[in-house]
Amino acid sequence: MDVPSMMRQSTAFHRDRIAVITEETTLTFGEMWTRGVRLANALRDLGIEPGDRVAGLEDNTLAAADLFLGAAIAGAVRVPLYARNSAESHAHMVGQTGTKVVLADQAYADTVVDLPSTVESVAHVVVRDDGYEKWLADQSDVDPEIDVDSDAWYIIRHSAGTTGKPKGIGYTQHDWLVNCRNWFYRLPNLRWGSVVGHAGPISHASGYLFLPAWLHGSTNLLFGAFEPGKVLDLMERHAVTHMFAPPSMVQMLAADPTASERDLPALECILVGGAPITDATALAGRAVFGDVFYQVFGQTEAVPLTVMTPAEWFGEHAGSTPMRSAGRVLPFARVQVRDEEGTVLPLGAEGELWAQVEGQMREFWGDPELTGTRLVDGWIRTRDIGRIDENGFVYILDRADDMIVSGGFNIWPAELETIINDHPQVIEVAVFAVPHEKWGETPMAMCAVAEDATVTEQEIIDLVRDRAGSYKKPGRVAFTTDPLPKSVVGKLLRKSLRDRYWTDGQRVSGA
Repeated sequence: MDVPSMMRQSTAFHRDRIAVITEETTLTFGEMWTRGVRLANALRDLGIEPGDRVAGLEDNTLAAADLFLGAAIAGAVRVPLYARNSAESHAHMVGQTGTKVVLADQAYADTVVDLPSTVESVAHVVVRDDGYEKWLADQSDVDPEIDVDSDAWYIIRHSAGTTGKPKGIGYTQHDWLVNCRNWFYRLPNLRWGSVVGHAGPISHASGYLFLPAWLHGSTNLLFGAFEPGKVLDLMERHAVTHMFAPPSMVQMLAADPTASERDLPALECILVGGAPITDATALAGRAVFGDVFYQVFGQTEAVPLTVMTPAEWFGEHAGSTPMRSAGRVLPFARVQVRDEEGTVLPLGAEGELWAQVEGQMREFWGDPELTGTRLVDGWIRTRDIGRIDENGFVYILDRADDMIVSGGFNIWPAELETIINDHPQVIEVAVFAVPHEKWGETPMAMCAVAEDATVTEQEIIDLVRDRAGSYKKPGRVAFTTDPLPKSVVGKLLRKSLRDRYWTDGQRVSGA
């Protein structure tokens, strides 16, 4: 099976149903398919052949949905770019994948317009300016009906690049279909009339929900650039049933002063993923929206690995602490904890998580050496350190490269961050290793606080000592009123903070 033929079949079944809603318009499956066909023919006229790479740089706009369809219909391999990335990162991602055509929203055009002169593979940059709709309307509406093999490449997604340059990860047509199907396995079923809202961009994590909604005949609602009040308005107006949102967006939605007054009786599921979520954010979201929160865990290389329902997340289960977990292993995924030699460890032991799941990555694009180190005998080495309890709950302790070794003890920054985040005056915190004359290295906590905060270094040290033990307490604590550095998908960039305290390459892990 391939993506375009499955989407084409759904279009035939649901031609007059509502397929896509945006801030400005509502389109049926038939109308949306015609837009996708026109874009596919435009790409073909620009020299795109099946298997060629096409990149998109966009918000959750109608044009983003155009590319979702158009690239598939043309048999092109879609390369999503991150709107918050730099021009340098865009150049790396399109150059590394040999992308031929880039389509960009006008708001981001200045970061990609020079690519044809700086990246050898890029032949065209299409800017979606005021002339985009006319340009699209001038293209042929005859479906090219290109045959696409199920093992042909469908998409190249990039890792977030928290410890280096983003790495391209390729998925085939078949793998993307089964991957997206698995995302919905433990979520409320889709129906005719279901409305799937996309707070995060469909070019990335939220896109895993776009295709299942299309294939089922449900509606995809694109909120555009994220604004909490606007998102809540559209959720209420269009009776959203399902939605994906990273923790940062959940926090902003729950904190909106109008959120608790909203009439959202249709809401069944807010799927949270993409970054760790604090207890405070999860509980605040639940207080406002009710028992609709599900959590998903995985990484671009292998996802989804776990899903946690509201009853599991906020319930009591003997032998488990769900609020500390990243969910329960999905029935169609295998997750093991292994030691440094690759030996499988028993339940409850700590080690590196290895995973197998339908639709996992087949390779790091153009990097067979890295592929060989991370894809071993059909298993993905996640580089996440964690444990699994007897109920199947997975606990992520940290990234392997972020472990702090202080006086012979292993300390996981994420554990300390969870504790420090409970302090009412700490907005966010990053914990990382800094040099220590006696212990080699020690944890340092960088806390973002409000300008009128009164919290002290000793309060933070005492909090960690009391909750986690003396050997884990930070050796240093610093405060800032600025937001902490994050990747384009909202993950803390501990490395950028850590590197300020190490000179001459003293500490190379995570590089």
